[in-house]
Amino acid sequence: MARLARQFMRLIRICISTPAGRIGLVIFGVVLCLKLGSIYASLRLIQWTGEFYSAVQAVNGPEILHQIGIFAVIVGLNSVRHLISEYMRKHLEFRWRRVLTDHALDVWTRNKAYWHLANSPDYAIDNPDQRIAEDCRLFVSGLLGELLDLIQSIVGLFSYVALLWALSNFALSLAPVGLAIEIPHYMVWAAFLYAAISSIATHLLGRRLKPVLAEQQHREANFRFALARWRGHFDSIALSDGEAAERRQFDARFEDVAVNWRRLVNRETILQSFTYPFQHSVLRIPLFVAMPGYLAGSLDFGGLMQIGMAFSNVVTTLSWFIFSYRDLAELAATGARLDNFLQAATAFHTKPGTVQTSHAEDRVELTDLQLRSPTDVPLLSLPALTLRHGEDTWIRGESGIGKTTLLKAISGFWPYVDGQLARPADSIMFLPQRPYVPSGSLMEAAVYPGRPEDFGPGAVIRALGIVGLEHGVGNRPLQVETLSGGETQRLALARLLLHRPRFAILDEATSALDATGEHKLLCRLRQELPDTTFIMIAHRQPPGFSELRSIDLMQFQQKRDMLWQPGPQPTKLPEKHLTALTSESVS
Repeated sequence: MARLARQFMRLIRICISTPAGRIGLVIFGVVLCLKLGSIYASLRLIQWTGEFYSAVQAVNGPEILHQIGIFAVIVGLNSVRHLISEYMRKHLEFRWRRVLTDHALDVWTRNKAYWHLANSPDYAIDNPDQRIAEDCRLFVSGLLGELLDLIQSIVGLFSYVALLWALSNFALSLAPVGLAIEIPHYMVWAAFLYAAISSIATHLLGRRLKPVLAEQQHREANFRFALARWRGHFDSIALSDGEAAERRQFDARFEDVAVNWRRLVNRETILQSFTYPFQHSVLRIPLFVAMPGYLAGSLDFGGLMQIGMAFSNVVTTLSWFIFSYRDLAELAATGARLDNFLQAATAFHTKPGTVQTSHAEDRVELTDLQLRSPTDVPLLSLPALTLRHGEDTWIRGESGIGKTTLLKAISGFWPYVDGQLARPADSIMFLPQRPYVPSGSLMEAAVYPGRPEDFGPGAVIRALGIVGLEHGVGNRPLQVETLSGGETQRLALARLLLHRPRFAILDEATSALDATGEHKLLCRLRQELPDTTFIMIAHRQPPGFSELRSIDLMQFQQKRDMLWQPGPQPTKLPEKHLTALTSESVS
């Protein structure tokens, strides 16, 4: 419970951490005052109930009509109050949801936390999209609803108890059961006892509901993710006749949903076996409890109906926990899941490696660099390596040796690295084998992560023309799935032409092009970007470069194997072997 309270306090502090969030506190105060207005309306209705039924008992026609008019006024004004309250509450809900969502997006995208969460073995954060899009909404909506209801119940409790105390000014005699005991104001004590027993029963029957609700949200998200992932691979699945295999995946995911759904239905049925009869008897029990006073002549018919309504309000207020139990369980699960996500994303703002990074405008220099996997498995050891501006470089080596990981470390977002790294601050551009294509027009995709207005339409169209994509220029939405692998790589090369970095790191960035097209494009890139240094990973020698430095990582693989050979006395290489990589010029 203490842990849950800390999680909620962290999330609430986020909601009110901005000026817009703090304005929401003022709106919350107004909404709360309007909600508390319903207490006055309820008290007035209790008074009206006694007056109306007394008129009915007396068969007083004019008074009955008068009371009907009063009832219409009370209901009308209370309806206006409710509409204003709900209107402001919904605006407040979205205001705080925006603040919470902005914070979640910020911590998720800052310092590439999204990448670290997806690759870290220490944090099992599933479906972050659901936590940002869905959980932020559910948490704010549930928090506002339950918090307002709780405060209203606490304030209303004092008002209703005071009224019930005043109305039940008679005692319950236990003489009929042989006890010389009288219980004054017994209706008040009966209300508290009734609500206490009901709350304990509700908690005992529903305490296992929270983890089942959390698991249901998790499995529903997994099912949605499987469907969304299929949507992005239509061509590959169609060409492979993979519909049956995909259907098996969908069926398995949905069966997970169904299995937990049955658990959820069982837990809810157990809970509702008590809450349903309770909810439908709470308006009748008061009449039964007050019946001894009515039969003893302490109450007339109007007084019986009035005290019954007051008793019902006390019990209903005390039963807030019962009526809200499922919603509270869902809110607790949502809050815990959202806080866990935010804490995990924030934790990656401090990188786990010990690499010392410095600025170097004209080179990329690596010293004593040790690359590790997220599970702390050694990948590659580089005693010294310098990539100078103006010296195009081809990095080669067997698959799995760590070529891509090395380039990620140079780009600055591989955290599992120790050593020293000197690099330009903002002049490195990384082009992967499968580049990302955002939604939007082709021009917007070409300038990513910039904006079209930063370059001008003429420059963008020219870059697309150079790479052979001028036919797709337009403002219509880009259908990513219609682009071939080669077209996607051409689009990434157009970005390179527009951004013109000092260092361009290409990781198999032309592997989907035919040999002629690759040679033509790389020659053109070399001509268009004379101030850009190309660092390329490829299994074959990249064409189009008059001079190309070649680095084979296999010699470092051999040194690493010797350095990390298991045993009580590992072999240590002589110092003379720990030198910079040998390079050669390839014409």
